[in-house]
Amino acid sequence: MPERPVVGVVVLTQGTRTEDLARGIRSVLAQRDVDVDVAVVGNGWDPATADPALPDGVTFVALPENLGIPAGRNRGVPHVGGEYLFFLDDDAFLPDDDFLASAVAKLRADFTIGLIQPRVEDPTGQESPRRWIPRIRKGEATDSSDVFSCWEGAVVLPRAVFERAGGWADPFFYAHEGIELAWRVWNTGHRAWYAGDLRAAHPVIEPTRHDYYYRLNARNRVWLARRNLPAPFALAYVASWTGIQVLRWARQPAVLRAWFGGWREGWRVDPGGRVPLRWRTIARMTLAGRPPVV
Repeated sequence: MPERPVVGVVVLTQGTRTEDLARGIRSVLAQRDVDVDVAVVGNGWDPATADPALPDGVTFVALPENLGIPAGRNRGVPHVGGEYLFFLDDDAFLPDDDFLASAVAKLRADFTIGLIQPRVEDPTGQESPRRWIPRIRKGEATDSSDVFSCWEGAVVLPRAVFERAGGWADPFFYAHEGIELAWRVWNTGHRAWYAGDLRAAHPVIEPTRHDYYYRLNARNRVWLARRNLPAPFALAYVASWTGIQVLRWARQPAVLRAWFGGWREGWRVDPGGRVPLRWRTIARMTLAGRPPVV
């Protein structure tokens, strides 16, 4: 009989939506056929001060300042045990109590899979944005496939793969850390997988609500290339995305000004942590349908 899996769960929060946070924690604690070890990481906030109090059975990790999303997630990992890791946003939850057991079963059945992102649905029934399907050819949300980026709000990985991949990109703060993690999972010899038959719930919220969205979007595109791609691919990747954004926002000069401000920052500031993809990885990604040039 297979050993009952243990999943370390990291839930990141700034403490601004404690009711949603409590709902997400309850959905994790209700998972069946797995054991969970849950840490709630307060990014510039102490989860122990939540009012009303958060559910029992979790570890509180208080960070004195907001380190950003990827760094905050990374800080939670040492506080949870388990062969598998699950990262959950504080406004997301699991509507099905067999989600984690099903995800682990996929990982155990196919050791080439190193990351799973589920289908994402709005809990009110609002139509989900296409960006939640991390494919160029979107297709149906229920279709499963290899992917080369991930929506970061609900992600499952074997801990060993996460560690080999180097974890989340600490310096990014916000935006595109899911692309880098997927690329680095591919670089370990595994695949990132979009599981259209699994689901997580998350409200539809526009990422442009953040005033730093356009700047960090551009900066992190450049950093993504500088940290992960051999020089020819890095230049091609940045050039293609520059062209795409110019075409997309040509009629919005204020947006382009913010975007190019981040673009310049991406070249001027050291992104740290350079681990170029192996040529073998680039070949595998290309054969799977997504060379890292766009």
